[in-house]
Amino acid sequence: MDEEKDLAQRKKEAAERARQIARERLAAKQAAEQAKSAADHGDTSTGELKTPSDLSTDSVTEGSDAAQPSSAEELAAAKKRAAEEARAKAAELRRQREAAATGGATEEDLAAAKKKAAEEARAKAAELRRQREAAAAAELRRQREAAAAGGTTEEDLAAAKKKAAEEARAKAAELRRQREAAATGGATEEDLAAAKRKAAEEARAKAAELRRQREVAATGGATEEDLAAAKKKAAEEARAKAAELRRQREAAATGGTTEEDLAAAKKKAAEEARAKAAELRRQREAAAAGGTTEEDLELAKKKAAAAAKAKAAALAKQKAAAAGSDDELAKKKAAAAAKAKAAAAAKARAAAMAKQQGDGAGDDDTAKQKAAAAAKAKAAAAARAKAKAAGARGGTEQPSSPSPNDPLLQKYVRVIEEHLGPDVLEDAYINRLAKDVPTLVVNKEAYYKVAEFLKYNEQLRFDYLSELHGTDFQTHMEVYVHLYSYPKRQPVALKVKIDRDNPEIDSLVPLWPGANWPECEAYDLLGIRFRGHPNLIRIFLGEQWVGHPLRKDYEPYDAEV
Repeated sequence: MDEEKDLAQRKKEAAERARQIARERLAAKQAAEQAKSAADHGDTSTGELKTPSDLSTDSVTEGSDAAQPSSAEELAAAKKRAAEEARAKAAELRRQREAAATGGATEEDLAAAKKKAAEEARAKAAELRRQREAAAAAELRRQREAAAAGGTTEEDLAAAKKKAAEEARAKAAELRRQREAAATGGATEEDLAAAKRKAAEEARAKAAELRRQREVAATGGATEEDLAAAKKKAAEEARAKAAELRRQREAAATGGTTEEDLAAAKKKAAEEARAKAAELRRQREAAAAGGTTEEDLELAKKKAAAAAKAKAAALAKQKAAAAGSDDELAKKKAAAAAKAKAAAAAKARAAAMAKQQGDGAGDDDTAKQKAAAAAKAKAAAAARAKAKAAGARGGTEQPSSPSPNDPLLQKYVRVIEEHLGPDVLEDAYINRLAKDVPTLVVNKEAYYKVAEFLKYNEQLRFDYLSELHGTDFQTHMEVYVHLYSYPKRQPVALKVKIDRDNPEIDSLVPLWPGANWPECEAYDLLGIRFRGHPNLIRIFLGEQWVGHPLRKDYEPYDAEV
């Protein structure tokens, strides 16, 4: 906006000069015509000849000597001089117009501007020195008063004086730098904006540091770690200030700071000094008191209570772990025994197979019988190990606490027995190993009927089948189905035991279409056939594959596989 105003003013001045030159040209032209007319007619009656300046001003001093008539040569020379002057003025006008259009100045203008800027810089420096001396004197008086009221020692005063002297020397050096920079021009708007941003960041950082110091002072003073951290921070700030000084010097090569910036810097420095002094007094008073406030005592009490609770919880956990160590030991022993027996059975089976291969011929029926006998022996060993582990724990394992799903299990059993009779269920329990899901064991003949009842009964409404799989227990097979009721937000598991030699059960695809592929998978890997399935196929191995890999008695058709 200032540049536009300056340009408009220059244009206005150029227009005024152009009008003045035009008036002078007109006056010169009229004088030349009058002189020519007088020469042509020999008019000498007036006794004097008016010059262009006389015509333009139209004032002749009374009693002056009469001018002699000019000759033709003199008139021609006058005309030539007037023309040259007019051309020179026109060229000057063009130059001024071009300078006004570009906003630039001539070398003379630049020299004058530099001289004026130097004078202004010297005046600002003198004013700044005077203000700095006054501020130093005021700060010294304030420190003395603070020392008298807050117990500052002579060493503190000496250190403060030394610090003030160093700051004064640094400010003087900075002032010289700014004065030199001011001699070459002013700072750009980008430099001013960057300086403002930096000042805002420093203010926020100092505010955060002030809060931290206040919190430290509330606990009775700073520790050695705080002092070390403060020294480290001061060193970092010194390095940051040195870097900023270098940046400012580099920026000064293109421009200097304005008087407003200097005033703002002085004001900010004074405010910082006052804030630091107030904070120092507060810290000294807090350190002299050396006590904690009621809030600190309350916080300490809360921390102590929390620590006591944590210790009590840890002690209870240790006691529980010690109480359950015997059970864990018995479980580990039983598992180890079962693994040993299984390894022995596998070793015997491998030896028998090697023997059959060594003889070169064998009876398939005999091999199958041996494999079945080995599988039964393995299952019996596992059952004995399980029973032994249960006996070591004092009989049948009982839950330490009731399950939150016990009411659901009781509800399912009650509703099923009311509508279908008590004979459809073989067992009902909470499966602790599957997130306490209520589990119903049904008769093979009532499997489909119970499943249909679970889906369509209004008190149950299990509308979603999430899982279906089979398991080979060597003595029998089981089909496990997991259902969920979205309307009731309740789960249930349905389990049925089937004959291992003839594994066949009704399909649940008519009730839950999502059972399609899980039943195909159970058929493919275990050989369980599902009656009523719309398309029971082997989805992994193909119809030409011999045997079912997840059966305990599975033997590969090709020994190399």
